[in-house]
Amino acid sequence: MKIYTRTGDRGETGLLDGSRVVKSNPRVEAYGDVDELGAWLGAVRASGVEPDVQTMVERIQRDLFAIGARLADPAHRIGDRVAKTAVGDDDIARLEQWIDTLEAELPPLKRFILAGGAPTGAALHVARTICRRAERSMVALGPDAFEAELLTYVNRLSDLLFVMARAINRRAGAIELEW
Repeated sequence: MKIYTRTGDRGETGLLDGSRVVKSNPRVEAYGDVDELGAWLGAVRASGVEPDVQTMVERIQRDLFAIGARLADPAHRIGDRVAKTAVGDDDIARLEQWIDTLEAELPPLKRFILAGGAPTGAALHVARTICRRAERSMVALGPDAFEAELLTYVNRLSDLLFVMARAINRRAGAIELEW
């Protein structure tokens, strides 16, 4: 199979239900934002993070592929056919458990902090902002465009990425600059 198909040369792309839409379609924007987040997390993973964070980020990347697939499926049929695209309450609970575990390492927040710190911590702050953009793109699709759990997952993920950035910075000895 060749990587190029020429089917998008006129600014259209195919969705999983077989329909064709322009590449600026809000649904394509939403799964594109999710894809960008996954790629950015790949850069985080490649930066040499600790094994616990490496494991978390890899799992998140897999979940983001699943979310992207569901966003590319306006007919909501992929979940019935492809088990690895499932994202639900257990996945959200896992994110919450990771937040709680990482927060146990951190002093309580008293003020807003400036993004930055160690390179990997700063990269996680960027990932958090991309995650928030993906969330906004998903909300713009409307409540019936995808399963409600996907939005909850992405919302919780942005919280995790913030806590993860703080934990990485603390482990690296980087000082949090308050605003």
